Amino acid sequence: MSSKILSAATVGLDSEIVEVEVDVLNQGLHNFTIVGLPDTAIKESRDRVSSALKNSGFKPAHQCGRITVNLAPADLPKTSPIYDIPIALGFLLATNQIDFNFKNKIFAGELALDGKIRPIQGVLPIALMAKKKGFSEIYVPRENASEASIVKGLNIVPIKDLHSLVSHLIGEQEIDFHPPIKTDDLFQDNDHLLDMSSVKGQEHAKRALEIAASGGHNVILNGPPGSGKSLLAKTMPSILPRLTLSEALEVTKIFSISGKLTRNEALITARPFRSPHHSASAVSLVGGGTYPKPGEISLAHRGVLFLDEFAEFPKNVLENLRQPLEDGIITVSRAKGSLEFPARFTLVAAMNPCPCGNATDPEKTCTCSPSQIISYQKKISGPILDRIDLQIEVPRVKFEKLQEEDTAEKSIDIRKRVEEARKVQKKRFRGLPIFTNSEMASSQIKKFCPLDQPCIEILRSAVASLGLSARSYYRLIKIARTIADLSEEEKIRPAHIAEAAQYRFKSD
Repeated sequence: MSSKILSAATVGLDSEIVEVEVDVLNQGLHNFTIVGLPDTAIKESRDRVSSALKNSGFKPAHQCGRITVNLAPADLPKTSPIYDIPIALGFLLATNQIDFNFKNKIFAGELALDGKIRPIQGVLPIALMAKKKGFSEIYVPRENASEASIVKGLNIVPIKDLHSLVSHLIGEQEIDFHPPIKTDDLFQDNDHLLDMSSVKGQEHAKRALEIAASGGHNVILNGPPGSGKSLLAKTMPSILPRLTLSEALEVTKIFSISGKLTRNEALITARPFRSPHHSASAVSLVGGGTYPKPGEISLAHRGVLFLDEFAEFPKNVLENLRQPLEDGIITVSRAKGSLEFPARFTLVAAMNPCPCGNATDPEKTCTCSPSQIISYQKKISGPILDRIDLQIEVPRVKFEKLQEEDTAEKSIDIRKRVEEARKVQKKRFRGLPIFTNSEMASSQIKKFCPLDQPCIEILRSAVASLGLSARSYYRLIKIARTIADLSEEEKIRPAHIAEAAQYRFKSD
């Protein structure tokens, strides 16, 4: 006899329906086969399911003859052990041990040998897919129930073990649906360990970070050791606007698929701040693997990717940033397929001007030769530097600044201006698939950033003196647009262009 239970497979950041077909033939020697492009974790379901059935009081699989499990569609790769539950239920149905209405229901969960159900990854994309396709119920491990309950209009059944699940399905002892979560209650002020007011001096760099936060621009901080570059970068999350619900869902999907959600965490409401070490590999940064998973740049989606000691990263690793910095997506291609992951992040990079770090320090002598300095700076290629909007020199902090009382502006006050600027951009780009000024294409720049003749003259002078490329030319206009938004100006003024030009390194 055969049976069919519905489950789901994660493909990129989305999910697709998987039919788990179980056929049992009570003849011949025992054989348990799983087909349909399963990975190793799924092939091992044979032993987990058999032990869980026995320890839950059911007839185990090894007492039957030939058991064949087909995961359809057969050409879709299946990963992770989420099919343990549907395989076990399909077996119980096929052997007439239970009978229940399995229509309009999706099952996902990993079995322990004693029949308990362990949490899984990627529940939110499964729940979103189930709601979109009109399913009424989804059965997930109890630890994942709060994550799935973010999706409104879907009944979430939290399951803790195989025995109680079967009792619920046959009507002996019902399991209560998990209560829906009010997402508004989750969006509360996030406490940040580092406040912008804790940074002594560096008003020029603070202003640049405010502009970057307002328009979603990338930043590089260049200065001697101890000037506060890392501290400035770590205060960046404290001035970023709060995540919207749609952004929070995007981020939570990425973290769910990557297994980065903490237990019982329903929704990520704070913007991500990822800071990989400079020894990180290209795969860890952009994503990949046999079955591609998101990397650090996707985990930083809608947040901050901080690369400290920027010049110490291998050059081939940094070159992988070109596409996502330009397009906001990363395409991971492997022999088994190609997937796209979102990567709309704000890059904050920090580096020293030379190997010893003192090339721009007026109080310390640089011990590097000119060739060493040139070689060190060339680790950051022109195309990468061209994609970084705000390029800031961070000087040594003077003793007098260190002794000043804490009168610096707090992050909460800066964030208010940032949020007001973001509201202006949201209104400007209504109906378009972009959120910030940094995402504008050249055609949109012409529409939303008209320049009068005085602005054009200053821009012409900046392009000539700074040696800007066509890409940098458009990026400078986008920075000026953000500065105008912060100034509550409808039109870009010459002063905005002039200030934007201050945030670029001069080309040699």
